[in-house]
This record gives sequence, C-alpha cells and structure tokens, in this order.
Amino acid sequence: MSTESQSGDDLEERINNFLRRNFPQIQMHGGNHAIQNIDRENGTVSIALGGACSGCGISPMTIQAIKSRMTKEIPEINTVHADTGMDGGHDTGGMSPSFPGETSDDGEDDEGPQAPF
Repeated sequence: MSTESQSGDDLEERINNFLRRNFPQIQMHGGNHAIQNIDRENGTVSIALGGACSGCGISPMTIQAIKSRMTKEIPEINTVHADTGMDGGHDTGGMSPSFPGETSDDGEDDEGPQAPF
C-alpha cells in the first residue's frame, strides 16, 4: 500500500473520529453521517447527514459547527460541504428523509417503527 493511500485512509478515519467525538448528538438523536467525498488536493470534504438530521430544525446549526470546528481541528481540511438532503428537490447526492406512512421508491409503505406492545 502506498504512503499516499495510507495517509488518505488516516484522513478519512480522523474525519469520522472528529464527527463521533464532537457530535455524538447526531447519533443520539437518530441521525447519521456519511463522508461523500474527500478532495485531498484542495482540502475539501463533503458530508451528508441523514436519518433524523434530514428533518431536524437545528441541523443548520450542527452543519455550521461541523464546518467551523473541522477546519480548525484537522489542518488538511480547508472547506467542508455538508447537507441533510433537504435541498428542495435538487439531487445533490445527499440522503433523503423518511417519514412514517410515506411510500418509498420500492412502492412499499413505511409505517415507521413498530410499537413494542
């Protein structure tokens, strides 16, 4: 394995660790994150927030905090692009929200989580 790919894997791992360490509320509140792209030459990373983040009213503040903190904590990152998939119908590769009763692409109804009783 080349040094470049090893350092690239390290960068992706550091980004994931940064998100888990600094933003545990994403997972605690039913959200998730996925690294969509890392451009090492330009120091740019694209992140999609999904799950509960897609409909969350404070997700814009979470995104702003991620952008601000990540560029300070990870010196290789100059720019962070993050979205929740709530883009007004434009396909930007983000994750889409799912709501109970909504029909998914496979034609099946999503009834949401089942009650334990």
